[in-house]
Amino acid sequence: MQVKDMTIEELKLLIQETVAETIQSLMVDPDEGKQIKPEVKQQLLDSLQRTQSGERGTPAEEVAKNLGLTW
Repeated sequence: MQVKDMTIEELKLLIQETVAETIQSLMVDPDEGKQIKPEVKQQLLDSLQRTQSGERGTPAEEVAKNLGLTW
């Protein structure tokens, strides 16, 4: 069936179903069930510990400048 042959109610239903499917596909976590490598986990824990102790990271502006980006 083509859109031109649909009633307004059929078209509304099609749009609703399409939106619902799209939202559902965006809510899926692609990393679900995956394991973090031990070294990555340690890096994250170290970073969290440094942050909690008050250490500040590299400002975004500086990172952008080092990469040649305009911030």
